[in-house]
Amino acid sequence: MALEANIQEQLRQYLALVENPVTISTWTDDSPASKEMMELLREIESISDKVSLVPAVQNNQRTPSFTVGERMSFAGVPLGHEFTSLVLAILWAGGRALKIDQDKQDQIRAIQGKFDFVTYISLSCHNCPDVVQALNMMATLNPNITHTMVDGGVFLDEVKSKNIMAVPSIYLNGEFLDSGRQELDQLLAKIDTGADARAAEQLKAVEPYDVLIVGGGPAGASAAIYAARKGLRTGIVAELFGGQVTNTLDIENLIGTAKTDGPKLVRALEEHVKSYPVDIHTLQRAVALRKSDMVEVELANGAVLKGKTVIISTGASWRKLGVPGEAEYANKGVAYCPHCDGPLFKGKRVAVIGGGNSGVEAAIDLAGIVGHVTVLQRGPTLTADAVLVTKLESLPNVTILTNAVTDEITGTDKVSGIRYNSDQTVKVEGVFIQIGLVPNTGWLKGSVDLTEWGEVVIDHHNATNIPGVYAAGDCTNIPYKQIIIAMGEGSNASLGAFDYLIRN
Repeated sequence: MALEANIQEQLRQYLALVENPVTISTWTDDSPASKEMMELLREIESISDKVSLVPAVQNNQRTPSFTVGERMSFAGVPLGHEFTSLVLAILWAGGRALKIDQDKQDQIRAIQGKFDFVTYISLSCHNCPDVVQALNMMATLNPNITHTMVDGGVFLDEVKSKNIMAVPSIYLNGEFLDSGRQELDQLLAKIDTGADARAAEQLKAVEPYDVLIVGGGPAGASAAIYAARKGLRTGIVAELFGGQVTNTLDIENLIGTAKTDGPKLVRALEEHVKSYPVDIHTLQRAVALRKSDMVEVELANGAVLKGKTVIISTGASWRKLGVPGEAEYANKGVAYCPHCDGPLFKGKRVAVIGGGNSGVEAAIDLAGIVGHVTVLQRGPTLTADAVLVTKLESLPNVTILTNAVTDEITGTDKVSGIRYNSDQTVKVEGVFIQIGLVPNTGWLKGSVDLTEWGEVVIDHHNATNIPGVYAAGDCTNIPYKQIIIAMGEGSNASLGAFDYLIRN
């Protein structure tokens, strides 16, 4: 295969940064996938005189595959979203420094034990590279850690034998560990068991902030930037930086940016926030909010952070159906991300529950991959934009069921069907739930005023009913939930907090 000229040029610039020789050991056979893999690797070898290919001296359970250096392996052809993972692996194996804090590197190097990670991915999954690259970082730094990326589209038999129906799926030492997007800190916490306790002790010593922001999505990032620019001591505490946006693929309505994607936007937001003196505490879940002389935010690990003001920007999560079978078959046919998990259902019958924009877009995308898509809409008509509905109705392998109320997702060890309208059934092997979002505000019950839907009630200054407490973004009662609106609301909340501080 020949890479496009612009990709070749970018690759040449990156590979020029390789400092030490890198050996890539290959396992191949006569399959088309082996041929494609070798063509890719030979092209890389031709670009850099520091990269050399050698046949592996021992058998590998997965063919085709290759190992970069000693501990980073790729089973399949890492193109699509994983091409960057391959390039970074070569750079790291070639001595290029990792762009993570020195204390984090020291933490990884100090981990004891033997950890053999395997991550099953699909090349269309925009969340998978985060896991692959994080585990490759760990393998680069610690000789006790190895990592293999497995393309589920190439190794379908292995995926089926393990009943993998969601990606990324992570295995550790042969046992299932977790699935879904994971960042480096999350993965470290799974094997460095003392990390949470150490973090709690460190947080207990943190001085109160002028502005403490709970949540790290677009609203939280915007609030932090505006607060820092006012010269206020600012902190962010969040489970993950980026929030729900990290699960968004194409973004085409962010004014001034013709097109981007969620992970790229999150990286840009984080870089922007870090250009100011803002403390960022991730992997921390807020469990309670109290007002005394200051506003206190209690965390799940027992630590309490204080702020003269607090901005709540905890966003929203996928809304669950709440029917029997949904939780039981999570990652066994029940999914929420069609871009990530769709390729695992190639040629199969699936259902999409939800007739809004997200549901119809999911159905259109899936129709190009799976055998058949059934869309179940609770109301009498689809509520998505007309252009999307027209496109969906033109597809030959799509059935639309309106006035269809889902009662149960059925199956044995995995999904086999849906029961709706009490006695109607449809046979499917996958169910993609796309029924909107629910605000992440359960931890606020009994403290700030919430609507009947759980949204934080705010005024035009983004102030809540508690003096000094503000809120912004999808967790609030603003009528429209959009990235650009969340950014504006975050800045408005920050300005409201600044005004409160100078008046009090």
